[in-house]
Amino acid sequence: MCGIIGYVGTKDALPILVEGLKKLEYRGYDSSGVGLLCRDLPAGRQALLVVRKSKGKIRNLEELIRARRVPFARVGISHTRWATHGLPSDRNAHPHTDGKNRIAVVHNGIIENYHPLKESLKKQGCKFVSETDTEVIAHLVASFYRGDPAAAVQKALRRLKGAFALGIISSDHPDMLVAARVGSPLIIGVGDRENFIASDVPAILERTRRVVYLKDGQMAVLTKDKIEVMTFDGKKVPAKIDTVSFSVGSAQKDGYAHFMLKEIHEQPAVLAAMLAVRVKGGRLDLEGLTISDAVLARLRKVTIVACGTAYHAGLVGKYAMERWARLPVEVDTSSEFRYRDPIV
Repeated sequence: MCGIIGYVGTKDALPILVEGLKKLEYRGYDSSGVGLLCRDLPAGRQALLVVRKSKGKIRNLEELIRARRVPFARVGISHTRWATHGLPSDRNAHPHTDGKNRIAVVHNGIIENYHPLKESLKKQGCKFVSETDTEVIAHLVASFYRGDPAAAVQKALRRLKGAFALGIISSDHPDMLVAARVGSPLIIGVGDRENFIASDVPAILERTRRVVYLKDGQMAVLTKDKIEVMTFDGKKVPAKIDTVSFSVGSAQKDGYAHFMLKEIHEQPAVLAAMLAVRVKGGRLDLEGLTISDAVLARLRKVTIVACGTAYHAGLVGKYAMERWARLPVEVDTSSEFRYRDPIV
């Protein structure tokens, strides 16, 4: 899974972005990068879009930034990539930009129709430098751009097919960050004169506990003081702010070598806590299970779709259901399930 974090505010964006990427390392990655809008320039000049990206660990990106320093920036996007289209490389790492270095995009997911879009954009004169589907998004947004990044993103979104989460910035609008999602998760962090986007809560938990969970088919326009959420057709919807209750510690490794080891050691306590709310008076309470007994009795097969640790939990469920319920159970990786034409 890829990781995204974006920032718009009054502080130095670079350390916030790099710190956030480290909080998302548990998602797995093969390269990383940042894109920054540096606007402390002579009057009359647009912001300078600066991109730094590197194959390998985040420390490689940090070494690159130390070697090729960037100006101060209050707006930026960053990304950890897990290769889908194109090999792991500096060139294929995110962010990706359009031909004029005016639009930058970070992307989590897969654009299923990227190839016909790419061929169409090539005919319009677009030059591609990577093998990724993400670069198509940058050129597509640029092709619709007429001074309003949000409007250009809206038009581009209507052309995209697949599952994706996006963070987009434009050098013409150095105080704005645009986000959108379909299928892939993306949240907005609400701060004091600063706002964030992230793939997951741990990336921003030390900076804010107030979040907006973007829904499928929604996009957002963020400035340091304002968040506007809308559909891909431009219809504005209320930005419902939730407060995250879990601790920073639960989102960190807490001294363990990696998250898997932490999860293994936490299993006894987690299972006890889960059972505590389901076992009442010595009896199992399945309140909330909305599938009727009649439907359960008619089941002939169960398919569990999951990824990561949840995939392995699904395998445990498979063994239990096949042994005790005598039902055939199939466990599939979610990233592959929709593409392999499964028999269900």
